[in-house]
Amino acid sequence: MTLNLMEVTNLVVLPAVSAFFVLCLYFIIKVFRLGKHPNLNLPPGRLGWPVVGETLEFLRTMNEGNVLRFIQERKEKYDSRVFKTSMFGDPVVLFCGPAGNKFLFSNENKNVQVWWPSSVRRLLRLSLVNKVGDEAKMVRRLLMSFLNAETLRNYLPKMDSIAQRHIDTYWEGKEQVCVYPIVQLYTFELACCLFLSIEDSDHISKLSLKFDELLKGIIGFPLNVPGTRFYRAMKAADVIRKEIKMILKKRKVDLEEKRVSPTQDLLSHMLVTSDPSGRFMTEMEILDNILLLLFAGHDTSRSVLSLVMKYLGQLPQVYEHVLEEQLEISQGKEAGQLLQWEDVQKMKYSWNVASEVMRLSPPVSGAYREAIKDFTYADYNIPKGWKLHWNTGSSHKDPTLFSNPETFDASRFEGAGPTPFSYVPFGGGPRMCLGLEFARLEILVFMHNIVKRFKWDLVIPDEMFKYDPMLEPIKGLAIRLHPSHF
Repeated sequence: MTLNLMEVTNLVVLPAVSAFFVLCLYFIIKVFRLGKHPNLNLPPGRLGWPVVGETLEFLRTMNEGNVLRFIQERKEKYDSRVFKTSMFGDPVVLFCGPAGNKFLFSNENKNVQVWWPSSVRRLLRLSLVNKVGDEAKMVRRLLMSFLNAETLRNYLPKMDSIAQRHIDTYWEGKEQVCVYPIVQLYTFELACCLFLSIEDSDHISKLSLKFDELLKGIIGFPLNVPGTRFYRAMKAADVIRKEIKMILKKRKVDLEEKRVSPTQDLLSHMLVTSDPSGRFMTEMEILDNILLLLFAGHDTSRSVLSLVMKYLGQLPQVYEHVLEEQLEISQGKEAGQLLQWEDVQKMKYSWNVASEVMRLSPPVSGAYREAIKDFTYADYNIPKGWKLHWNTGSSHKDPTLFSNPETFDASRFEGAGPTPFSYVPFGGGPRMCLGLEFARLEILVFMHNIVKRFKWDLVIPDEMFKYDPMLEPIKGLAIRLHPSHF
């Protein structure tokens, strides 16, 4: 039996169109039901178009690398403390400045809880980002028992060895390199090694490509049809989980037969560690949390390191000061001796530089919460169920908090440092980034090795950066290398 064009249209196109209109109707009802509270003093602002709200404008400013413009325009028009909008099909309240950050960070499980757009929730499933309440606390505690400074210090020589091998392989002997894609090979190899004990370069490269696909579809409309970013991200996540599952199955056997150590890597740690009640993570929970940490453990650091390379290439006096600090550390070591914990503690200026880089160009623009009950903030009523957003730029570039905010000044982080809750590249409160110490070590280890080997200048000095969803250079950040001789 054959079908004519009209029959094909009726069978395929009409159901799709119907589904689209049903989806639109659902979001319109949802947004306007939540958006209309005649008896409440809601924050000022606008909900924008039905379904999409102001999502497209928000994503456009992310793509321009200037989310702050979206924030500033509405702060000036409505209220500098808080305003409402609509994104990803929900009414959203944006909290601004240190007071807004403090409120959201300190009210976890009281007035608010973590929330992410549907695309994030569907891709990261049972991982920590989707856990709330006591369950989130237990998962976080288990993961932090591996990602704390006391444990990670044991892996520092290995991190140094990986950084040196990476530079030997991908940087040495090159006149010009493209920083962003090459740095990913370092940060992803580091994450694969410490989390899963994967050291085969081909295996790491294949996984890295899948993580790129996952990353590109993680923030946006969750339209799971062929050809969309989200569809490719879902497929990539499935492939990654299958790879991790194969490693997990073998690791269980190796642990039972005592062929590997329980402290070998994060995967082994998760398999042998229970929560205080004696409950172990399920296999699916382990897969999703490893996927989350592989993603978060390398991509934000790739962004930071690319930005560090940019600023050091632009600011020779800052580069020289970092180099001086790192050479002083090297001169106190025997030839071939790898970095130790006490060496990293001496990298104070280098970390201040990285911190100032993250103030000026935070790799992540912000995060989300959800109101779990009605509450009042800044004399406005926030209804239960509304989504909440804090943004790094609302405080990082505030001239009342950071004098001459567009000027690079690493001394801002000396002594007591910035005003509490004004500097938030890692978030804060119970939801502060649990990979902070891991990120600090991988950034400083790379800085230590790269400045001793090279100076560099930018091929495109004014190259733009965009959020997609992490801050990344539009053309990859090409640099010319000039080998040092120390």
